[in-house]
Amino acid sequence: MSLVDVTDLTVEFGPLRAVDGLSFRLEEGAALALVGESGSGKSTVAGALLGLHRGTGARVGGSVRVAGTDVQEAPDEELRRLRGAKAAMVFQDPLSSLDPYYAIGDQIAEVYRLHTRASRRAARARAVEVLERVGIPDARRRSRSRPHEFSGGMRQRALIAMALACAPDLLIADEPTTALDVTVQAQILDLLHTLREETGMGLLLVTHDVGVAAESADEVLVMRHGRAVEHGPVGTVLGAPAQAYTRELLGAVPRVDAPRVAVVVPSAAVVVPSGDAARVAGVPLVDTSRSAPARPGDAACAAGAAAGARAPGEAVLEATGLRREFGRGKRAFTAVDGISLTVGRGETLGIVGESGSGKTTLGRMLVGLLRPTAGDIRYDGRPHTGVNPAVQMVFQDPVSSLNPRRSVGESVADPLRARGTGGAPFVGGRERGRDEARIRARVIELLERVGLEAAHYDRYPHEFSGGQRQRVGIARALAADPRVIVCDEPVSALDVTTQAQVVALLGELQRELGLALVFIAHDLAVVRQVSDRVAVMRRGLVVECGPVDEVYEAPRELYTRQLLAAVPALDPELAARRRAARREPAVT
Repeated sequence: MSLVDVTDLTVEFGPLRAVDGLSFRLEEGAALALVGESGSGKSTVAGALLGLHRGTGARVGGSVRVAGTDVQEAPDEELRRLRGAKAAMVFQDPLSSLDPYYAIGDQIAEVYRLHTRASRRAARARAVEVLERVGIPDARRRSRSRPHEFSGGMRQRALIAMALACAPDLLIADEPTTALDVTVQAQILDLLHTLREETGMGLLLVTHDVGVAAESADEVLVMRHGRAVEHGPVGTVLGAPAQAYTRELLGAVPRVDAPRVAVVVPSAAVVVPSGDAARVAGVPLVDTSRSAPARPGDAACAAGAAAGARAPGEAVLEATGLRREFGRGKRAFTAVDGISLTVGRGETLGIVGESGSGKTTLGRMLVGLLRPTAGDIRYDGRPHTGVNPAVQMVFQDPVSSLNPRRSVGESVADPLRARGTGGAPFVGGRERGRDEARIRARVIELLERVGLEAAHYDRYPHEFSGGQRQRVGIARALAADPRVIVCDEPVSALDVTTQAQVVALLGELQRELGLALVFIAHDLAVVRQVSDRVAVMRRGLVVECGPVDEVYEAPRELYTRQLLAAVPALDPELAARRRAARREPAVT
């Protein structure tokens, strides 16, 4: 009997059919990846396996059997025994899945006691045991920590530990690595693979990242509009897809091994990826905490700008010796430590590194949202210490950067009103009406410029998809007529096709308006395809900087090679070799 047996599954929310006649099986110890764009129905299927749609008003049809339990017909008590004990789920955002008030260990112990009736002492011991199993250092002490005291990767490990507490037969992982940097992502994927080998549990992986599927699954099921488009062994589906949609999905995946090729067209140089480049070979992860950079990365980043700028002397943003400290005394922490860089007109400088490397802090200083502890910033050769309308930011999470109580049109209009666009900001009567009409017309022009519609002016953020909300964020940045836009993880939470659309939009705007872009991301493949130069950050320092193809194809720094080796590969065999290499003992 299969561990999971789904036949003709349908899930409807009102008039919307989110899942439409889906069937698949998952055997014990096997791994299946559900892959597709946002809205394809992947997470809805995952929820249906545990009966999570019961009582929500959703209409669920078809047959779903998990670990011998008929999920559709089982009473509530039987479903409670299934969840956690036989099948467990790891959600995308551990912060929303963990109670911020209780210690991590107590939350894991509660799950274990609920299903096993174990004593408090035994439950606490089990919590420490599974935390150790997922690689949490000093697990006994850290089990008393609360979620906010863990890093993103550690919170995800804690959530996996909670899922493992009762030794389930099936682990459902819903986008478990979406917000993680490449090295932490590789660690989580390696952990899931090792747990499968050691426990024999089955894995259902929900992801929009095709590379993650190649790293982790035996089979891939490609979904679109709630239906199965293609299903088969991972090597076959990704290596020789039979369906056009699968080929389109793979074609939208940015490749870390594809160099940028400039194609000359009238009035613009378009950068497109080449699919025939050699793959980056895997190397063992090593401890470089005691090693010094072989060359001064920040100096190289500043010096390389002259070559990176489109024309000599067109540097629009220069930073010298930027340093930023947080806290005081013994608790002082240096997030950015003496970085110098220059960005030219029409140039894109990519900034990559692990979480905590100082990327976002650097970006916020460049925009003026944070004041440097030391160093200076110049725009067009003039020093500036505060917020400058010529430098705007596109944030990682458009939901948190847009006011949910105001229409998107009003949010985009704010920079125009702040600058007094259309006349003085405080006027009365007919003149003010004309100003507002001009502002509304300008906002509609901006919305249409980023691929939205005039009718979207009066809609609210929750009425848009993730990609549409990011387009709103770009329109708001353009409202101030900037010369530089700092993009902080602008596509990290988007599926590959939406990523490609947003990246293409930024490139088109850059060519038309001559914008300089600072593109901050942990996705090295995306950074390669959008950047002219790249700076690699680690612990507040730039350890390597140079032309993007030079850095990716012949990295000088060991740390850069580690980052490149951690990027998921679309080739399952290469992914297996890399995983084996990462298991080798670290070299110090």
